[in-house]
Amino acid sequence: MARSLTVKENAAELLDQELSLRARKGQYGIIVLSSATDPYLQIDVETGLTRKLLEIIHHHRFPVHIITKSDGVLRDLDLLERIGREALLPTDLEDKLPGGCIITFSFSTLDTKVGARFEPGATDPPTRLETLRKVREAGFHSGVSLMPLLPYISDTAEHLEWMYRSFQEVGAAYLLPATLSLFGEGRSDSKTLVLRTVERYYPHLKDKYQRFFSHSGGMPAYYRKAFEAKTRELGLQYGLSGSIINA
Repeated sequence: MARSLTVKENAAELLDQELSLRARKGQYGIIVLSSATDPYLQIDVETGLTRKLLEIIHHHRFPVHIITKSDGVLRDLDLLERIGREALLPTDLEDKLPGGCIITFSFSTLDTKVGARFEPGATDPPTRLETLRKVREAGFHSGVSLMPLLPYISDTAEHLEWMYRSFQEVGAAYLLPATLSLFGEGRSDSKTLVLRTVERYYPHLKDKYQRFFSHSGGMPAYYRKAFEAKTRELGLQYGLSGSIINA
């Protein structure tokens, strides 16, 4: 786990400048919060930075896509509702999205113990699932990023059935599954952290994981093919779209 965080204190000012320029040119596109860092880390309770950014996004009428593991998003539903109603979508998406706000919850598992091992500090999966339910009941276009699934841990047939059934029950609008990718040899890189966790809690899987990622950052082709077939089957079975937008 990271032991320090850097807060970009001038982020709001820079975003306002950039969006003002884009708006004048009519260059409207969906802004994604968090392709790199969850916008609702615990430190945001103190800084309120994410809400400041959302206020600027709302002011300039840009659509937004929130990706999070946290129930902290509930704090900003009032503002996100206004963004969804008032944002200007790109013309090619106007008839493919119900509004200008998308909220996606990221899961690797629904098992609390597994989640605590691989996602220390994150909102536990059951609370995250209940937050998804609340967001859907509030009328938002919201679903699941089911990634990365953990080989032999959260990708088993039983675990996948449990997750697809649970996401259907809370009304997820879509589900985006993906296999595990690991990169980097540094102390804080994903490959190092995941392999260390596997070695500690699942020593019987250590050799398999090392073989998978000894020469590549992704799972073997045969695994990806079987995974795609299984998740496509489950998506059809539980009526969960594999796309955020309407075709």
